[in-house]
Amino acid sequence: MQIEIDPLSTTPIYQQIRDRVVEAVAGGDLTPGDQLSSVRQLAVDFGINVATVAKAYDVLRNEGIIRTNHKSGSVIARGPGTAPADDAFISDWSARLATLLAEAIAAGLADSEIVAHSTAIVEDFSARRSRSHQDPAKDRTS
Repeated sequence: MQIEIDPLSTTPIYQQIRDRVVEAVAGGDLTPGDQLSSVRQLAVDFGINVATVAKAYDVLRNEGIIRTNHKSGSVIARGPGTAPADDAFISDWSARLATLLAEAIAAGLADSEIVAHSTAIVEDFSARRSRSHQDPAKDRTS
């Protein structure tokens, strides 16, 4: 898996790293047990501060997406097909989703447009997972 960041984006780099990993998990590019690059290696690859990558990995760890062992490094801990999310996750996610939906409404999108965009995104992740499972040669490195 290749992570891409935009240093000119208004989104902080640590958040971009976190978002790309979560998207890769949702799309099946990363699955439970897949190894992530070390914090230091990713920092070198992007030419950014180690603390920035560490912050992204800390967020992912706190969300339960990755687990880190000092000997084996960071690996994907959960994804589609793993145990269902707990109530705390659902509550937090619902609050963030409500804010995103409010942003769309405030920007003038009609309810039907919001539903259509949301459905298209979920279907895209599903299709990516299906393709990923059919392609055993997929690249699982980051």
